[in-house]
Amino acid sequence: MTENNVLLAFALTFIAGISTGIGSLLAFLSKDFSPKYLSGSLGFSAGVMIYVSMVEMFPKAKDSLVSLAGDFNGYLFTILSFFGGVALIAIIDRFVPSFENPHEIGVINRQDVNYINQSRKLLRTGVLSAFAITIHNFPEGLATFFATLSDPFLGVSIAIAIAIHNIPEGIVVSVPIYYATQNRKKAFVYSFLSGFAEPVGAIVGYILLRNFLNPFLFGIMFAGVAGIMVFISLDELLPTAEKFGEHHIAIYGLVGGMVVMAISLLMLIR
Repeated sequence: MTENNVLLAFALTFIAGISTGIGSLLAFLSKDFSPKYLSGSLGFSAGVMIYVSMVEMFPKAKDSLVSLAGDFNGYLFTILSFFGGVALIAIIDRFVPSFENPHEIGVINRQDVNYINQSRKLLRTGVLSAFAITIHNFPEGLATFFATLSDPFLGVSIAIAIAIHNIPEGIVVSVPIYYATQNRKKAFVYSFLSGFAEPVGAIVGYILLRNFLNPFLFGIMFAGVAGIMVFISLDELLPTAEKFGEHHIAIYGLVGGMVVMAISLLMLIR
C-alpha cells in the first residue's frame, strides 16, 4: 500500500460522494428528466458492481484467504465475510424507517409535487431522506476506499458506479426541500452534504484500521465489500432503475455494465 494509493482512494471516495450534488443541480437545471436514460444508467451501475464483486473481488478475497488459512478455512472466511457485508448493509437499511428510507419511498419528481401541498411534509421528507442517505453512504465510502487500496483500477470502476447511483439520491433530497422552502441553496447544501458520508466513512475506516492492514484483513475486507455492493445493487439500484423507467431498459443497462466491465478486465490481462 503506497501513499499515492491512499490519496487516490480518498479522492475517488470524495468524488463518488459529492455526486449527490450533481443530482441536485440536474433537478434545478433540467426542465424535463429523462427517466429511461437514468434507468439505463442505474442498471449499468448495478451491472458493473455485481460483475466486479462476483468475478473479481470475491475470487481475489478467496485466493488471498486460502493462501493464508488453507483451503477450507480460507473459503469459509471468504463466505462469512461476504455475507457479513450483506448483513451489515441490510441491518443499516432495516434500522431506517420506510418513510425516511430512500430505498423504500417512491422517486420524487415535479409531477409528484403537484399532488402535495403541505410544505412541512415536503421539508420533512427531504431532510429525513438526507439523513437516511447519509447513513447508507457511510459503508459505500468504505467499499470504494478499501477497493482502491487493494486495486486502483477496481476502485475507479466502483467509484464511477457509486457516483451514478448517487445522482438520483441527490434528486430525492433536493427537490422536496426546494419546493418546501423555495430556496435552491438550502436544497443543494442538504443534498451535497448527504454525500459527504462517503469520504467520512473512508477516513474513519482508515484511521481505525490503518495499523492492522495486512493481506488477511484485505481478504476479509474485499469479500465484505463484495457483499455490500451486491446487496446495494439488488436492493437499491435495480428497483430504483425500474421505478425511473422500464424493466427491459434496466436489464439492458445491467448487462451492458457487465459487458463493459468484462472487456475492461480482459484488456488488463493483455
